Amino acid sequence: MSRRARVSPAEAGLPDGGARRRTPGLRREEVAVLAGVGASWYQWLEQGRDISVSPQVLDSVGRVLRLSNAERRHLYVLAGLNPPAPEPAADQGCEGLRRLIDAWMPYPAHIMDAYYNCVLYNDAAGWVLGMRPENTQNCLVDFFTDPLYRSRSHSWEQNARTVVAQFRAAASARPEDEGFQDVLARVRSASTEFTELWERRDIEDAGVIRKELDHPLVGLLCVESTAMRVPARPDLTVVLHTPLDEAGTAAKLEWLASPEGRRGAMYPVAG
Repeated sequence: MSRRARVSPAEAGLPDGGARRRTPGLRREEVAVLAGVGASWYQWLEQGRDISVSPQVLDSVGRVLRLSNAERRHLYVLAGLNPPAPEPAADQGCEGLRRLIDAWMPYPAHIMDAYYNCVLYNDAAGWVLGMRPENTQNCLVDFFTDPLYRSRSHSWEQNARTVVAQFRAAASARPEDEGFQDVLARVRSASTEFTELWERRDIEDAGVIRKELDHPLVGLLCVESTAMRVPARPDLTVVLHTPLDEAGTAAKLEWLASPEGRRGAMYPVAG
């Protein structure tokens, strides 16, 4: 009722009825007509009666009431249905996320989309993880095909299974999504190791991964990568790398960010 009251007839494309109109916003009958449902059914919906509700009808009602994404999801919950996946807010760009990963310096951080395409990365991710413009810019493909990262990673074999299992979990949640199928085809054609791991059909949720890297300037680095979703941009994942209390990792990363370290860390080729 509160959402109905805030939508004027003019906003809904209806005549306002002039001074004779006493109902604030839209009447129940008007919402029903605009949503393509029966007036009695819509009244029962507002009253919370035990009626059959479909996602399509809730979407029609939400459109008429001009519900936000959060309000639309809440309507699904009130109706006892699984809410749809969050949608990125139209006015939420990557500027704030860029500030986040830059503030994470001198530790590596990057942002990727649902298909593991790299959207942004900070300078430390370039120095430590070897992220650079000439890569494919897909984190899954690069994990299996970038010789620089492969040569630095002491934990590559043990992490490879986890990476593939997490990608399978993400892809399985959207089986008809062509974006996942495209990435899968690319990495399968590029790596027999990926294909062998893919055939195991392991599943894991995204989370924390320990990484051990041998950097050509500072030696062993031990970090913990944490994948996090941002409510304002559910289509993106922020991956932050935190130094572990081993091998003096924090001090080494700080040195790499210093002027002296920057001069020597311009992606030296392994070997």
